[in-house]
Amino acid sequence: MSGNDSYIVIENVSKHFGPVIAVDQIDISIRAGEFFSLLGASGCGKTTLLRMLAGFEVPTSGEIYIDQMPVTAVPPHKRPTNMVFQNYAIFPHLNVRRNIAYGLRAAKLSKAERDHKVDEALELVKLPGLGARSATELSGGQRQRVALARALIKRPKVLLLDEPLGALDKKLREEMQLELRALQQSLGITFIFVTHDQEEAMTLSDRIAVMSQGRVLQMASPKEIYDHPNSVEVADFIGQMNFMDAIVTDRTGSSLVLDVAVLGQVTVANGAASLQPGAQAVVAIRPERLSLSSTKTARNGNCIEGAIQSVAYLGDRSHFYVSVNGREQPLAVVAQDTDLAGAPSLGSKSKVWVSWQDDALLLLPKD
Repeated sequence: MSGNDSYIVIENVSKHFGPVIAVDQIDISIRAGEFFSLLGASGCGKTTLLRMLAGFEVPTSGEIYIDQMPVTAVPPHKRPTNMVFQNYAIFPHLNVRRNIAYGLRAAKLSKAERDHKVDEALELVKLPGLGARSATELSGGQRQRVALARALIKRPKVLLLDEPLGALDKKLREEMQLELRALQQSLGITFIFVTHDQEEAMTLSDRIAVMSQGRVLQMASPKEIYDHPNSVEVADFIGQMNFMDAIVTDRTGSSLVLDVAVLGQVTVANGAASLQPGAQAVVAIRPERLSLSSTKTARNGNCIEGAIQSVAYLGDRSHFYVSVNGREQPLAVVAQDTDLAGAPSLGSKSKVWVSWQDDALLLLPKD
């Protein structure tokens, strides 16, 4: 087993369902007390991996360790884990107290001890005084809190969460994200969180494993994945990105000179050592790293001319889509309103200059 500082180690784990490979030779190490997210589109294998951690599925190959102990053959009820399911699995015939206490049914506790633990759990999830309420009378947010309380009442060392916020509306989901992160930090236990929502993963996580087709594409902090994606697939999945085909024309030390569709000739510092003149690559740039102006000045630096095709106003920022020569799809540009102080009248069909700094360009291998 590798990863001496890791509390959970997933070592070369695969899971096959007949001819279908749901999880393909995954290696992940997770630290104690970490908020770790498995992020990917439906069918990428993230929930299957979570279920193997819980013990509901058995790996076809590989081993899972928790606190340096192999648990692949250990049944779910004997693991130091508990799970919150996507549909919460609240029992409709039980009230809130009895739903939360359900996890204690095998523990040899007196009624007073059990009631005390339920009261503590209700306080923990901010539902004091609602113990007698019927499960059918709960809002979506309250049901999610009850599911959390039931999972946490036995104080597991690892909490597994399978898209627990997916059924909530946007505003409530954002509120619950903050509460969930605060709860994890106050308890200090390891949370492993499955989601397909990139913003949710970015908001909550210490680290993220981006998954696709049963494999981990990249595993890093939210900032590292956003600023330095290791592939076109990761860059395309995390946030919005403009992609342009490029050909390497020269190498100067660690810098590469590229001929980029639309942008022309650009230099990228710290270019990949494997890329030599003649190699194909992809240059990517985030919409917020592009700037707009109505005139071309020396301050523009690297710039190209275009015309605004459409604008989406989102309060504190605006999303512009700019048509440029040589590109079928418009360039996406995100600008804060304060950035447009010198060009407040930019709108559809306006002629503009799109500019960027050298360090805004990302060089990615061509898939």
